[in-house]
Amino acid sequence: MAPKKDAKKPEPPKKAEPAPAPAPAPAPEAPPKPAAVDLSGVKVDFNQDQLEDYREAFGLFDRVGDSKVAYNQIADIMRALGQNPTNKEVTKILGNPTADEMANKRVDFEGFLPMLQFVVNSPNKATYDDYVEGLRVFDKEGNGTVMGAELRIVLSTLGEKMNETEIDALMQGQEDENGCVNYEAFVKHIMSV
Repeated sequence: MAPKKDAKKPEPPKKAEPAPAPAPAPAPEAPPKPAAVDLSGVKVDFNQDQLEDYREAFGLFDRVGDSKVAYNQIADIMRALGQNPTNKEVTKILGNPTADEMANKRVDFEGFLPMLQFVVNSPNKATYDDYVEGLRVFDKEGNGTVMGAELRIVLSTLGEKMNETEIDALMQGQEDENGCVNYEAFVKHIMSV
């Protein structure tokens, strides 16, 4: 015999009421922009030869011919002139511009000089410990030395590449009888030169 069907009709499913919308999240606070550098107090202290060289280099970056360069070229010009500011430092010097301002705002040579002077006057941020830590990577045996040959390769291929004559002068008297260099003494030697 077949099971009897329930005489009750099933209740129609209730329409789900939409859940109340969650309260909008508070807008995240933008991290405070680092304060821009005040260039008004920077005294430009370059000699005439330097100014001529800097003006020439600056002119090479002028793509429009209006004796100005875009903000996004400032770091490149400084590096071409032998400085090594980080992009973050340059952005701070420029007053923390937006990406659009970096591409479209322009500065003339006279406006560029205080920026360059500020970078030139900034102390070298690398410390003895930074250099030692960088060389420790090459200390395979953990004994405070690196192979002189390996150090020569690093000096000639990474960062500001040195030529063989410069490397020989720097390495003179630094290698022991096994061709190894005590990198802590080496860093002290470099920082004293």
